[in-house]
Amino acid sequence: MTGEDSWPFSVKELHPAFGCEIVGLTMDEAVSPEIFAHVYEAFLKYQLILFRNVDLPPATQVALARNFGEVQVHVMNQYHGYADHPEIYKLTNMDEHGRPNGKHPDKGTLFWHTDGSWRPRRGLATMMFAEEVPAEGGETEFADMYGAYDRLPDTWKDRVAPLKALHNLDFSRSRRHGEEPMTAAQRAEVPPVPHSIVRAHPETGRKAIFLGDHAENIEGMEYDDGRALIDELNGLLVPDELIYRHTWTPGECMVWDNRCLLHRAMGFNTAAEIRVMRRCTTLGETPAA
Repeated sequence: MTGEDSWPFSVKELHPAFGCEIVGLTMDEAVSPEIFAHVYEAFLKYQLILFRNVDLPPATQVALARNFGEVQVHVMNQYHGYADHPEIYKLTNMDEHGRPNGKHPDKGTLFWHTDGSWRPRRGLATMMFAEEVPAEGGETEFADMYGAYDRLPDTWKDRVAPLKALHNLDFSRSRRHGEEPMTAAQRAEVPPVPHSIVRAHPETGRKAIFLGDHAENIEGMEYDDGRALIDELNGLLVPDELIYRHTWTPGECMVWDNRCLLHRAMGFNTAAEIRVMRRCTTLGETPAA
Protein backbone atom coordinates (compact mmCIF):
# COMPACT_ATOMS: atom_id res chain seq x y z
CA MET A 1 0.00 0.00 0.00
CA THR A 2 1.32 3.43 -0.93
CA GLY A 3 1.14 6.56 1.17
CA GLU A 4 -1.69 9.05 0.88
CA ASP A 5 0.69 11.69 -0.46
CA SER A 6 1.20 9.55 -3.57
CA TRP A 7 -2.49 9.36 -4.45
CA PRO A 8 -3.36 11.07 -7.77
CA PHE A 9 -6.28 12.88 -6.10
CA SER A 10 -6.97 14.75 -2.91
CA VAL A 11 -9.38 13.87 -0.11
CA LYS A 12 -11.53 15.84 2.30
CA GLU A 13 -12.33 14.13 5.57
CA LEU A 14 -16.03 13.77 6.33
CA HIS A 15 -15.73 12.80 10.01
CA PRO A 16 -12.82 12.62 12.49
CA ALA A 17 -13.15 8.81 12.70
CA PHE A 18 -13.76 7.83 9.08
CA GLY A 19 -15.03 8.85 5.66
CA CYS A 20 -13.62 11.04 2.90
CA GLU A 21 -14.68 12.84 -0.25
CA ILE A 22 -12.44 12.12 -3.23
CA VAL A 23 -11.66 15.33 -5.10
CA GLY A 24 -10.09 15.93 -8.49
CA LEU A 25 -11.03 12.62 -10.09
CA THR A 26 -13.75 11.64 -12.54
CA MET A 27 -15.45 8.26 -12.22
CA ASP A 28 -13.93 7.18 -15.54
CA GLU A 29 -10.48 7.94 -14.17
CA ALA A 30 -11.27 6.31 -10.84
CA VAL A 31 -11.84 2.88 -12.40
CA SER A 32 -8.75 2.80 -14.57
CA PRO A 33 -6.54 0.01 -13.17
CA GLU A 34 -3.60 2.21 -12.18
CA ILE A 35 -5.78 4.74 -10.35
CA PHE A 36 -8.37 2.36 -8.89
CA ALA A 37 -5.62 0.75 -6.80
CA HIS A 38 -5.25 4.09 -5.00
CA VAL A 39 -9.02 4.57 -4.76
CA TYR A 40 -9.22 1.20 -3.05
CA GLU A 41 -6.48 2.25 -0.64
CA ALA A 42 -8.60 5.27 0.27
CA PHE A 43 -11.61 2.95 0.68
CA LEU A 44 -9.69 0.74 3.13
CA LYS A 45 -8.19 3.65 5.04
CA TYR A 46 -11.35 5.75 5.35
CA GLN A 47 -14.00 2.96 5.23
CA LEU A 48 -16.27 5.24 3.18
CA ILE A 49 -15.55 7.27 0.05
CA LEU A 50 -17.75 9.88 -1.62
CA PHE A 51 -17.86 11.22 -5.17
CA ARG A 52 -19.96 14.32 -5.87
CA ASN A 53 -21.63 15.48 -9.10
CA VAL A 54 -21.48 12.11 -10.81
CA ASP A 55 -23.31 11.03 -13.98
CA LEU A 56 -23.98 7.39 -13.22
CA PRO A 57 -26.56 5.51 -15.30
CA PRO A 58 -27.52 2.03 -14.02
CA ALA A 59 -25.26 0.12 -16.42
CA THR A 60 -22.28 2.25 -15.46
CA GLN A 61 -23.05 1.83 -11.76
CA VAL A 62 -22.97 -1.95 -12.05
CA ALA A 63 -19.75 -1.83 -14.09
CA LEU A 64 -18.10 0.43 -11.50
CA ALA A 65 -19.27 -1.74 -8.61
CA ARG A 66 -17.55 -4.74 -10.20
CA ASN A 67 -14.21 -3.08 -9.46
CA PHE A 68 -14.88 -3.83 -5.80
CA GLY A 69 -15.92 -7.44 -6.33
CA GLU A 70 -18.70 -9.72 -7.53
CA VAL A 71 -21.97 -7.80 -7.48
CA GLN A 72 -24.79 -9.43 -5.53
CA VAL A 73 -28.20 -10.06 -7.07
CA HIS A 74 -30.46 -9.45 -4.08
CA VAL A 75 -32.88 -12.20 -3.07
CA MET A 76 -35.63 -9.58 -2.65
CA ASN A 77 -36.33 -9.42 -6.37
CA GLN A 78 -39.21 -6.97 -6.00
CA TYR A 79 -36.50 -4.31 -5.58
CA HIS A 80 -34.84 -5.11 -8.91
CA GLY A 81 -35.56 -1.79 -10.58
CA TYR A 82 -34.06 -2.54 -13.99
CA ALA A 83 -34.71 -5.68 -16.02
CA ASP A 84 -31.25 -5.56 -17.60
CA HIS A 85 -29.48 -4.87 -14.30
CA PRO A 86 -30.82 -7.12 -11.52
CA GLU A 87 -27.74 -6.22 -9.46
CA ILE A 88 -29.33 -2.86 -8.67
CA TYR A 89 -31.53 -2.64 -5.57
CA LYS A 90 -33.80 0.36 -6.13
CA LEU A 91 -35.31 2.15 -3.16
CA THR A 92 -38.07 4.56 -4.14
CA ASN A 93 -41.44 5.83 -2.95
CA MET A 94 -42.32 7.19 -6.40
CA ASP A 95 -45.48 5.80 -7.98
CA GLU A 96 -46.08 5.12 -11.67
CA HIS A 97 -47.16 8.75 -12.16
CA GLY A 98 -43.99 10.20 -10.62
CA ARG A 99 -45.68 11.18 -7.37
CA PRO A 100 -44.90 10.12 -3.78
CA ASN A 101 -46.91 7.03 -2.83
CA GLY A 102 -46.82 7.54 0.94
CA LYS A 103 -45.03 4.23 1.64
CA HIS A 104 -41.47 3.69 2.77
CA PRO A 105 -39.90 1.19 0.34
CA ASP A 106 -37.97 -0.76 2.99
CA LYS A 107 -38.43 0.14 6.65
CA GLY A 108 -35.67 -2.29 7.59
CA THR A 109 -33.17 0.24 6.26
CA LEU A 110 -34.18 2.60 9.09
CA PHE A 111 -32.34 0.42 11.64
CA TRP A 112 -28.61 -0.10 12.08
CA HIS A 113 -27.44 -2.95 9.85
CA THR A 114 -24.74 -4.12 7.47
CA ASP A 115 -25.68 -5.15 3.94
CA GLY A 116 -25.56 -8.84 3.13
CA SER A 117 -24.70 -10.06 6.62
CA TRP A 118 -27.38 -12.75 6.12
CA ARG A 119 -25.30 -14.59 3.48
CA PRO A 120 -22.31 -16.89 4.04
CA ARG A 121 -20.33 -14.48 1.85
CA ARG A 122 -20.82 -11.24 3.67
CA GLY A 123 -21.23 -7.92 1.89
CA LEU A 124 -17.95 -6.20 1.07
CA ALA A 125 -18.71 -2.82 -0.49
CA THR A 126 -22.02 -1.06 -1.01
CA MET A 127 -22.24 1.59 -3.75
CA MET A 128 -25.17 3.98 -3.33
CA PHE A 129 -26.22 6.60 -5.88
CA ALA A 130 -28.70 9.38 -5.17
CA GLU A 131 -31.15 10.12 -7.98
CA GLU A 132 -33.69 12.22 -6.08
CA VAL A 133 -33.71 13.25 -2.44
CA PRO A 134 -36.22 14.97 -0.14
CA ALA A 135 -35.72 18.53 1.01
CA GLU A 136 -35.80 17.31 4.60
CA GLY A 137 -34.89 13.89 6.01
CA GLY A 138 -33.70 10.85 4.09
CA GLU A 139 -30.09 11.13 5.25
CA THR A 140 -27.91 8.07 5.87
CA GLU A 141 -26.01 7.55 9.11
CA PHE A 142 -22.86 5.44 9.42
CA ALA A 143 -21.22 4.07 12.57
CA ASP A 144 -17.58 3.02 12.94
CA MET A 145 -17.30 -0.61 14.09
CA TYR A 146 -13.51 -0.46 14.47
CA GLY A 147 -14.08 2.30 16.99
CA ALA A 148 -16.96 0.42 18.58
CA TYR A 149 -14.72 -2.57 19.26
CA ASP A 150 -11.87 -0.42 20.58
CA ARG A 151 -14.23 1.35 23.00
CA LEU A 152 -15.81 -1.79 24.43
CA PRO A 153 -14.81 -2.57 28.02
CA ASP A 154 -12.54 -5.58 28.33
CA THR A 155 -15.33 -7.49 30.07
CA TRP A 156 -17.49 -7.11 26.97
CA LYS A 157 -14.62 -8.00 24.64
CA ASP A 158 -14.00 -11.21 26.59
CA ARG A 159 -17.72 -11.97 26.69
CA VAL A 160 -18.38 -11.70 22.95
CA ALA A 161 -15.03 -12.94 21.60
CA PRO A 162 -16.15 -16.60 21.26
CA LEU A 163 -19.73 -15.87 20.20
CA LYS A 164 -21.44 -16.19 16.84
CA ALA A 165 -24.67 -14.43 15.94
CA LEU A 166 -27.19 -15.98 13.57
CA HIS A 167 -28.06 -13.45 10.87
CA ASN A 168 -31.50 -13.93 9.37
CA LEU A 169 -33.04 -11.68 6.69
CA ASP A 170 -36.48 -13.16 7.25
CA PHE A 171 -36.28 -12.18 10.93
CA SER A 172 -35.36 -8.55 10.26
CA ARG A 173 -37.74 -8.21 7.33
CA SER A 174 -40.69 -9.64 9.27
CA ARG A 175 -40.32 -7.40 12.29
CA ARG A 176 -39.50 -4.20 10.40
CA HIS A 177 -41.51 -4.52 7.17
CA GLY A 178 -43.90 -7.35 7.97
CA GLU A 179 -46.66 -6.01 5.75
CA GLU A 180 -44.61 -7.23 2.76
CA PRO A 181 -42.97 -10.46 4.02
CA MET A 182 -40.49 -12.59 2.14
CA THR A 183 -41.90 -15.37 -0.02
CA ALA A 184 -41.24 -19.01 0.78
CA ALA A 185 -38.81 -19.18 -2.14
CA GLN A 186 -36.91 -16.14 -0.90
CA ARG A 187 -36.67 -17.54 2.63
CA ALA A 188 -35.42 -20.87 1.30
CA GLU A 189 -32.65 -19.14 -0.64
CA VAL A 190 -31.19 -17.36 2.39
CA PRO A 191 -31.49 -19.49 5.56
CA PRO A 192 -29.97 -18.10 8.80
CA VAL A 193 -26.17 -18.04 8.82
CA PRO A 194 -23.74 -17.69 11.77
CA HIS A 195 -21.03 -15.03 11.85
CA SER A 196 -18.55 -14.25 14.61
CA ILE A 197 -19.41 -11.07 16.49
CA VAL A 198 -15.76 -10.07 16.63
CA ARG A 199 -13.98 -10.32 13.31
CA ALA A 200 -10.57 -9.18 12.10
CA HIS A 201 -11.00 -7.29 8.85
CA PRO A 202 -9.55 -9.56 6.14
CA GLU A 203 -7.54 -6.76 4.52
CA THR A 204 -6.62 -4.32 7.29
CA GLY A 205 -6.37 -6.83 10.14
CA ARG A 206 -8.20 -4.46 12.50
CA LYS A 207 -10.83 -5.94 14.79
CA ALA A 208 -14.42 -4.80 14.38
CA ILE A 209 -17.83 -5.73 15.74
CA PHE A 210 -20.05 -7.46 13.18
CA LEU A 211 -23.66 -7.29 14.28
CA GLY A 212 -26.67 -5.08 13.47
CA ASP A 213 -30.38 -5.56 12.90
CA HIS A 214 -30.15 -8.79 10.86
CA ALA A 215 -28.63 -10.60 13.86
CA GLU A 216 -31.45 -12.63 15.42
CA ASN A 217 -29.93 -14.75 18.18
CA ILE A 218 -26.69 -16.25 19.49
CA GLU A 219 -25.53 -19.69 18.44
CA GLY A 220 -25.72 -22.11 21.37
CA MET A 221 -27.58 -19.68 23.65
CA GLU A 222 -31.20 -19.65 24.80
CA TYR A 223 -33.18 -17.53 22.36
CA ASP A 224 -34.35 -14.85 24.80
CA ASP A 225 -30.88 -14.58 26.36
CA GLY A 226 -29.32 -14.19 22.92
CA ARG A 227 -31.85 -11.55 21.93
CA ALA A 228 -31.15 -9.60 25.09
CA LEU A 229 -27.40 -9.71 24.51
CA ILE A 230 -27.75 -8.58 20.88
CA ASP A 231 -30.03 -5.69 21.79
CA GLU A 232 -27.75 -4.55 24.59
CA LEU A 233 -24.60 -4.80 22.46
CA ASN A 234 -26.20 -3.10 19.46
CA GLY A 235 -27.02 -0.19 21.75
CA LEU A 236 -23.38 0.12 22.83
CA LEU A 237 -22.03 0.26 19.28
CA VAL A 238 -23.37 3.62 18.17
CA PRO A 239 -22.33 6.51 20.44
CA ASP A 240 -22.70 9.91 18.81
CA GLU A 241 -18.96 10.42 18.39
CA LEU A 242 -18.69 7.35 16.14
CA ILE A 243 -21.54 8.40 13.82
CA TYR A 244 -21.38 10.34 10.55
CA ARG A 245 -24.68 11.57 9.12
CA HIS A 246 -24.64 12.21 5.39
CA THR A 247 -27.12 14.62 3.82
CA TRP A 248 -27.49 13.57 0.20
CA THR A 249 -27.66 15.73 -2.88
CA PRO A 250 -28.61 14.31 -6.29
CA GLY A 251 -25.69 12.96 -8.28
CA GLU A 252 -23.64 11.74 -5.32
CA CYS A 253 -22.10 8.28 -5.26
CA MET A 254 -20.84 6.77 -2.02
CA VAL A 255 -19.04 3.47 -1.44
CA TRP A 256 -18.66 2.03 2.05
CA ASP A 257 -17.11 -1.03 3.67
CA ASN A 258 -19.74 -3.31 5.21
CA ARG A 259 -17.07 -5.21 7.12
CA CYS A 260 -16.39 -2.30 9.48
CA LEU A 261 -19.41 0.06 9.28
CA LEU A 262 -23.04 -0.11 10.27
CA HIS A 263 -25.50 2.20 8.54
CA ARG A 264 -29.14 3.21 8.58
CA ALA A 265 -31.41 5.52 6.59
CA MET A 266 -33.28 8.36 8.25
CA GLY A 267 -37.00 8.80 7.78
CA PHE A 268 -38.70 11.38 5.60
CA ASN A 269 -42.24 12.45 4.63
CA THR A 270 -43.08 9.69 2.17
CA ALA A 271 -46.48 11.21 1.37
CA ALA A 272 -45.09 14.59 0.32
CA GLU A 273 -41.51 14.05 -0.86
CA ILE A 274 -39.66 11.63 -3.12
CA ARG A 275 -36.45 9.72 -2.44
CA VAL A 276 -34.92 7.55 -5.17
CA MET A 277 -31.69 5.68 -4.39
CA ARG A 278 -29.85 2.97 -6.34
CA ARG A 279 -27.70 0.46 -4.49
CA CYS A 280 -25.24 -2.25 -5.48
CA THR A 281 -23.53 -4.51 -2.95
CA THR A 282 -20.47 -6.60 -3.75
CA LEU A 283 -19.76 -9.92 -2.09
CA GLY A 284 -16.78 -10.42 0.18
CA GLU A 285 -15.19 -13.48 1.68
CA THR A 286 -16.77 -16.44 3.42
CA PRO A 287 -15.18 -16.37 6.89
CA ALA A 288 -13.19 -19.50 7.67
CA ALA A 289 -14.54 -19.70 11.21
